[in-house]
Amino acid sequence: MASTPSGERRTRVHVVSDVHGNARDLARAGEGADALICLGDLVLFLDYADHSRGIFPDLFGEENADRIVELRTARRFAEAREFGARLWAGIGADRATAVEGAVRKQYAELFAAFPTPTYATYGNVDMPPLWPEYARPGTTVLDGQRVEIGGRTFGFVGGGLRTPMRTPYEIDDEEYAAKIEAVGEVDVLCTHIPPEVPELVYDTVARRFERGSRALLDAIRRTKPRYSLFGHVHQPLVRRMRIGSTECVNVGHFAGTGRPWALEW
Repeated sequence: MASTPSGERRTRVHVVSDVHGNARDLARAGEGADALICLGDLVLFLDYADHSRGIFPDLFGEENADRIVELRTARRFAEAREFGARLWAGIGADRATAVEGAVRKQYAELFAAFPTPTYATYGNVDMPPLWPEYARPGTTVLDGQRVEIGGRTFGFVGGGLRTPMRTPYEIDDEEYAAKIEAVGEVDVLCTHIPPEVPELVYDTVARRFERGSRALLDAIRRTKPRYSLFGHVHQPLVRRMRIGSTECVNVGHFAGTGRPWALEW
């Protein structure tokens, strides 16, 4: 905790989301803060801004990455799945092994970059079963759980909802709503995905609406946390808006900006 000129003790927390392989900036993200909060998507499967980066181009090359981004951006998801399936067929039974090995390599670097203390939850492209192997002492993983930081209560809900993209950690609406309910009333509600508000879920670069959570929106209206913090949408139409008394803030996309969002009280 930092002190003001009057001697008052204050708490400063830095928040990041959608790290997508940016270990260099992640290692500095906690500087000057009492704690770091990470709202998921550590893994980089495919960089939509630079198609040469990520697990997909490492396995299949940049030209194929160009093509699958083109199909997904055009919302031609069935064609994208068929195209991807043909590529994966070339790897055969080694698909799961190849992906897990690449994810493990990224996790080893990214978890090592977390400062102490870090409070983290999963994104939709993360693989939760692997996290216990890489989360070191000082890193607390929370999902449907609460923690107190500097006298304020923070609730965490990870993952995303089902989409045609079929990313690794997508869950049913009912399961997601149950985790929101388990968190209950908190001062700061930390999730990977945003509440289901058009301005918060529309990505201006991908030119599509991502999936937000109606259960999260309902909880914000009902429990009135001071803040709702989230990521997931990399270039949102609106990064910040108020829902009733709650300040809703998109704290991503850290991979692109390299800068954490700061909360101080």
